[in-house]
Amino acid sequence: MTTSENWDDLAAVTALSDGVRRSAYQAVADCGPEPVGRDEVADTLGVGRTLAAFHLDKLVDAGLLEVSYARRTGRSGPGAGRPAKLYRVVPWEHSVSVPPRAYRDAAEMLAEAVDRSGADQALYEVAREQGRREPASDPAAALAERGYSPVAGPDRIELRNCPFHRLAEEFPPLICGMNLALIDGMVAGSGWAARMDPAPGRCCVTLCKNKSD
Repeated sequence: MTTSENWDDLAAVTALSDGVRRSAYQAVADCGPEPVGRDEVADTLGVGRTLAAFHLDKLVDAGLLEVSYARRTGRSGPGAGRPAKLYRVVPWEHSVSVPPRAYRDAAEMLAEAVDRSGADQALYEVAREQGRREPASDPAAALAERGYSPVAGPDRIELRNCPFHRLAEEFPPLICGMNLALIDGMVAGSGWAARMDPAPGRCCVTLCKNKSD
């Protein structure tokens, strides 16, 4: 990451210093890959539509959200009304270190080295051991703390964010396998099982209730 990119990321993160704006960002992020309108965000935050739109557009200006337009009624043609302005979280990430550090570059080189040397099984063992050091009696809460944005149901937990997204794009089998091993270690003995279940717009791992429990 160049110095200019680091300062751009710092400006983006600074945009979240306002409490309402931070809540607006979270409301959009909670919808995963599905775009959301200002009315839904306003209802979630308990604020007016104009205030919600103001903060959403500030998040767009900061590079944290992106905009699309669509008719929410499902109708088209004359009389269908104007397309609604919709928001969703940008697919890229922002990270800041002051002074600038190159941890991402180091992670990419290490991943490349592991991939080339065929040491993937050693990586998975280390990841599983790391997960076991952080046992999760409440998997949803533990995964939320790690940034996975879990959505919990009675028998299934989906993870709307992958903390390793950038590396997973470059080294999918390696990083997704590491991710699965890490979560598998975390939930061992909790009554939940981690499994590979890739889908667009979310983490490649989901959790299901153990049928034997």
